[in-house]
Amino acid sequence: MAADRTPKIVGTVWGLLVLNTLGSAGAKTIVPLPRSLIQMVTMGALVAAFALALALNLRLRIRPSAFLLLLTLLLVPSVISSADLESGFGALFRCARLALFVGTLWLLSRWWDGGLTFVRHHIRMYFAVLGSVAAGLAISPGAALPELYGGRLVGALWPLTPPQIGQYAAVIIGLTVLLVLGRRTDRGSAAVVIVPSLVLLALTHTRTATLGLLIGLALAIGSLVLTSAAARRFFAWSVLCATVAAVAFSSALRAWFLRGQSQENFSNLTGRAKVWDALLAAPRTTSEHLFGAGLGDKSFGGLPIDNSWLAVYQEQGMTGVALVAAVVVVLGGVALLRPPSLSRACAIFLISYCAIASYTEAGLGDASPYLLHLAVAASLLAASAAPPPSAPEVPRRRVPLRSRRTEVT
Repeated sequence: MAADRTPKIVGTVWGLLVLNTLGSAGAKTIVPLPRSLIQMVTMGALVAAFALALALNLRLRIRPSAFLLLLTLLLVPSVISSADLESGFGALFRCARLALFVGTLWLLSRWWDGGLTFVRHHIRMYFAVLGSVAAGLAISPGAALPELYGGRLVGALWPLTPPQIGQYAAVIIGLTVLLVLGRRTDRGSAAVVIVPSLVLLALTHTRTATLGLLIGLALAIGSLVLTSAAARRFFAWSVLCATVAAVAFSSALRAWFLRGQSQENFSNLTGRAKVWDALLAAPRTTSEHLFGAGLGDKSFGGLPIDNSWLAVYQEQGMTGVALVAAVVVVLGGVALLRPPSLSRACAIFLISYCAIASYTEAGLGDASPYLLHLAVAASLLAASAAPPPSAPEVPRRRVPLRSRRTEVT
């Protein structure tokens, strides 16, 4: 299949997918938005994304992808567990949403060629989301830093929680840093993205996003150290600055990470461990163990699960856990087998970030920003669709006419 130039409208489709995954629950906004209206907008965005992707790819030309195949197989336990309506009709609705989401990614896979096109779309769209957060902070600092969330930054124009904002900021910071190291963007443009995103990340006090950013960048830059002098310099300076900061600002960093919590509350992950223990101790039938209880709102007993693996176990059972684990393992394995490159480094950052965040955030088993991050990683790891260069023609050796004559004896 010959490589196609990516149409500009693909960026619009990606933006609609980002809008769909923003969710409808979060902090109180300056202008109250009914949840039904937000859900209508997000679902309408997904339907529009699928329709546009289909219009762009009417011949249904898709690229073979183990990542998308595994996501498609994930629909099987989702539908099986949701069909008995134990979780209500909302479970079937969520199955339809996941199917439409995966279908849109299949249609876009035609333009997955190992390039940085989708990385740039990803950065632009999430930077626009962060722009709305910054606008809300400027318009109403009290609404953007409410006491209900301990003074942490939330979305005042669109209901976004601190972990969401921290995730978006960390991801685009990491990708932009890698683009600078790969000389695919200038430092001025990068600073416009990185500096305000760092400020917003700090205001969210999101530990998972911060650790994911630092560890993900370390792994990604480490994959470039042997082939990039810029990566070696950046890595050396980063280690030096981190060491100085850890020594000089240890108390301030500790206070930032604790967020005013007691040591006990910090050790049990702000109460998450209690929910996890209760979920694992709950009795289950064989069907629930294998296929889960159906797609829900990622909660147990009215409390958020905040762990991708336990959320998948609760909703899609051990079958879902195995498929999600296969997604991470396959993408990670392919990334390790690829030769060093900027695309590979970006993919390693996204995969490692999602793996780290999966411990305290849910989303790997349903339509979510985490699946979009992994979809970008899959696009970066796709082999180029360009046909291999043809072998140079070997010149024919001239044979003297006398040698061609048949000798008669």
